[in-house]
Amino acid sequence: MPASHIEAVKRSGLLGIGAPVAYGGSAAPADVVRETAEILAGACCSTWFVQTQHHTPVKTLAASELPVRERLLGPLAAGALLSGIAFSHLRAHPRVLVRVTRERGGRRFDGTVPWYTGWGLNDVMLLAGVTEAGEALFAFTEAREQPGLRPSPEMRLAALTASRTVSLTLDGLWLPEESVVLRTSYEKWATTDRPRNTNASPAVFGVARAALDLLDAAGDPAAEEASQALRDRLDGIRRQAYALADHPVPHEHIEERLALKTRAYDVMRAATTAAVVSGGGRSMDLRGRAQRLAREGLFLLVQGQTTDVRTAHLAALASA
Repeated sequence: MPASHIEAVKRSGLLGIGAPVAYGGSAAPADVVRETAEILAGACCSTWFVQTQHHTPVKTLAASELPVRERLLGPLAAGALLSGIAFSHLRAHPRVLVRVTRERGGRRFDGTVPWYTGWGLNDVMLLAGVTEAGEALFAFTEAREQPGLRPSPEMRLAALTASRTVSLTLDGLWLPEESVVLRTSYEKWATTDRPRNTNASPAVFGVARAALDLLDAAGDPAAEEASQALRDRLDGIRRQAYALADHPVPHEHIEERLALKTRAYDVMRAATTAAVVSGGGRSMDLRGRAQRLAREGLFLLVQGQTTDVRTAHLAALASA
């Protein structure tokens, strides 16, 4: 991914789309945030994936009352800084992949972050681990190699290799106490985190729509007919999924959320497959957009996957 992509996103104001206005953000409503994500994912899923990491640190800072908020929220909301995230490993609990201990008036991090996206593109990262007291602790650090923090070589992935994903080895990374943005019981954090990934991702709808646009541009009546049928199905699922995403109680209607998520996967898979079929042999050219969308669709099937999501998706596939 060229750095110019990230610079364009920074200049656009998109990094502050959900941030408080008082800190330079737009505080845009959820439907605007989702549609923006759809557009980005449909244009370049790697660019979407790198910048989407940024919004969780912004939300975490906006909800915090600790000193780091005043130091970082403004630059992150304004796009002066881009943040990555290093906390999905918390979902492996009760296994603890990153341990946090007290040391020299600060915090020491030890362990492995299996996945970190945006290495070499991000300015800072939101890093998390589990303390000796069973707390989930989140802190900011610079997104660069430093004493106690070592990246792996960039991973070669079936899709989104451009997202510059690495693993991180933490061996005594020390951060001052003022870098901490959140400390809470693991159970409380998990209760808030678990429902998030039961909702359908806007990126799924964005990639599916981009594939259907290819069908519409093919100039083939059969492709146009397939596009219209799939678009009708996609639009219906999208309306229902977003209505549930806006429900005021995120841990309600979990089975319905998961069912809509798997149906969205089904339509995305059908749309990207149809784009490949419509393109014929040309679709196998690595410069072709249809095969890229199909591979990006494969990535989205497992992005943010939790045990609940995986179980529901496999059950849906088995009964199809």
